[in-house]
Amino acid sequence: MISDSAFTKQAITLIDLTDLSDDTTPEKTDALITRALGLPIAVAAICIWPRFVAQAKARLAGNPIKVATVVNFPGGGDDIEATRLETREALLHGADEIDLVLPWRALLAGRNEDATRMLRGVRQEIDDGAHLKVILETGALPDEAAMRTAARLALEEGADFLKTSTGKTPVSATPEAARILLDEIRMSGKHVGFKASGGIRTLEQARLYFDLAEQMMGTGWATPAHFRYGASGLLDSLLEVI
Repeated sequence: MISDSAFTKQAITLIDLTDLSDDTTPEKTDALITRALGLPIAVAAICIWPRFVAQAKARLAGNPIKVATVVNFPGGGDDIEATRLETREALLHGADEIDLVLPWRALLAGRNEDATRMLRGVRQEIDDGAHLKVILETGALPDEAAMRTAARLALEEGADFLKTSTGKTPVSATPEAARILLDEIRMSGKHVGFKASGGIRTLEQARLYFDLAEQMMGTGWATPAHFRYGASGLLDSLLEVI
């Protein structure tokens, strides 16, 4: 098993350093970018509101850190055209990754076709250079069956990552949800990643999700291409260990 010291350094490379607070400003976004650029080990991405994508892209020019943004966030509504426009504009400003909230309420109401249309519409907006990370909001789904249905819809419609949560609901990432999503990815046979998001703040929590992914998907699978943490507070804990 990888040592805590080695794991800590690897875990930093898997972080989507996130600021999706309601009171975020250009100055706070600039501070987030400055922090990312000043780290001894590069994070995978920063994840910010769409209105700050152009700002972030300009500052990160020539840097391998990706710019991720969110659409249909956090509510997960079913306004397809508005979400497509939001996606289009984010990509125009240089977003590398689009984190889309699945219309999970439509799914719970039995309107799977609305969720499918949203996924398909946003996928059509994304070119080969960008990635689609689908937020399933697993903490709001009532049971394993609902999680598996949501995961399969996302996989069928071209998700590049399955992401647990927005971090805006009472329940965010859980090991149980992670296991279900990873199982669906494994059974699909597709090269799709997994992102655990919300409530991951300690080395022990980060290690739990990493070890689960490695056990289920194979040693060496949990790289930035396949595995991410959506976190704002986790980085502090990891830097303390280093």
